[in-house]
Amino acid sequence: MVNVKSIRSSDPAGQPEDGSLSGLDDRLRGDLLYPGDQGYDEARTVWNAMIDRHPAAIARCTGTADVVAAVNFAREHNLLFSVRGGGHNVAGKAVVDGGLMIDLSPMKGIHVNPGQQTAIAQPGITLGDLDRETQLFGLATPTGIVSETGLAGLTLGGGFGWLTRKHGFTADNLLSAEVVTAGGEVVRASEEENAGLFWGIRGGGGNFGIVTSFEYRLHPVGPTVLAGLLVYSLEEAPAAIRFYRDFVAEAPDELGSAVVLRLAPAAPFIPEALHGKPVCAILVCYAGEIEAGEQLLQPLRAHGRPLADRIGPKPYVAFQSMLDKGQPAGNYYYSKSEYLAALGDEAIATTLAHGATISSPETRVAIMQLGGAASRIGEMATATGHRDAGFVFAINNGWSDPADSEQQVKWTRDFWRAIRPFSTGGTYVNFLSEGAGQQRVRAAYGPQKYERLLALKQKYDPENLFHLNQNIKPDGR
Repeated sequence: MVNVKSIRSSDPAGQPEDGSLSGLDDRLRGDLLYPGDQGYDEARTVWNAMIDRHPAAIARCTGTADVVAAVNFAREHNLLFSVRGGGHNVAGKAVVDGGLMIDLSPMKGIHVNPGQQTAIAQPGITLGDLDRETQLFGLATPTGIVSETGLAGLTLGGGFGWLTRKHGFTADNLLSAEVVTAGGEVVRASEEENAGLFWGIRGGGGNFGIVTSFEYRLHPVGPTVLAGLLVYSLEEAPAAIRFYRDFVAEAPDELGSAVVLRLAPAAPFIPEALHGKPVCAILVCYAGEIEAGEQLLQPLRAHGRPLADRIGPKPYVAFQSMLDKGQPAGNYYYSKSEYLAALGDEAIATTLAHGATISSPETRVAIMQLGGAASRIGEMATATGHRDAGFVFAINNGWSDPADSEQQVKWTRDFWRAIRPFSTGGTYVNFLSEGAGQQRVRAAYGPQKYERLLALKQKYDPENLFHLNQNIKPDGR
């Protein structure tokens, strides 16, 4: 057995007399894995290979009762613990060194009610899992743009993607949640019950408890949508992005779009001479009638000299997973993000200057348009921050050789510093890398929202039991 001395926090109170975790093993229906056990390494491994931590034990939860048991045991014995959902977050907060990992990934239940246009999902599922079930009925809720992302973490941080301009952030479409609190209670959070807690979990991350069930509002989408991308050389990119900026300023909510810089893949529709060279892509997804989308997008598709036009009718689930292969699990990742009020000429020039120096095929620089429905919901309606932003700017850097880590992190930071003068001052909490610091956490919310989150933290978790996250410290420091 693992001795609790190796996994408890600095406070010596609460150590079990027998010095072991046998008491937790007895409380769980799921497995409790220790180093060397079959499945341990798989369970501790997350998407970002920069995170290589070794929990003293991993509680593989099969349901809410297991989560309650793990939280109660951790509280009673003063154990340091982390919470894993999909394990896709770049900061790797899901894994703790020498502590207890509460692993929710076995909890993969989904129930769709097509009549009510709702879905109930457990925290172990991915965006692709939810889309697969809801698209059986031609329904969807706004989520992210990489289908392998965990749905729980995305929702708790706000969540945005192709449907955000039409239907709001992911958190805006959360109707209710089942939450295990720091005291081990199971409570329902909604507009009618525990409304303050419900406000906080819609953007405030995992600071207030562990969500074991999410209920979402669904919308008619697909199963076929008009979507795809236009690809440009870097020489054509300045004019293409400026035209795109002006075009989407007048676009209806049905159009979700982004600009992406990356190294060109060895795809047959891209000239061979550009394979492995930086290129610019404009991605679009029209959440409406195909014919209306084709008419809308005609001026964008006709402008300039794109290397390729890959826009056409396709399954929504296929477009949702199109970017998955570009940033596979097991590589090293580091990210920075900012919100932009607008996409000015100088910001475009700065982006392209740094984009021209991309050196890894797993690196993506994405500028996604926000606004639309998300901006018409009151800023204080949920904890999700910066509804007034026009775009989110994300440097999602990835590489395969650990020897390149220092150089790639520096490249990311240099790029980020160059783009910050164009920022609103805000950042997206789910894009904060490890070690971002309290100043950046505060910047994800703004002063007024952060103060309200702080009050909720003091109410629901005054001892900061849930602190391996983008933490809101209850003492306010």
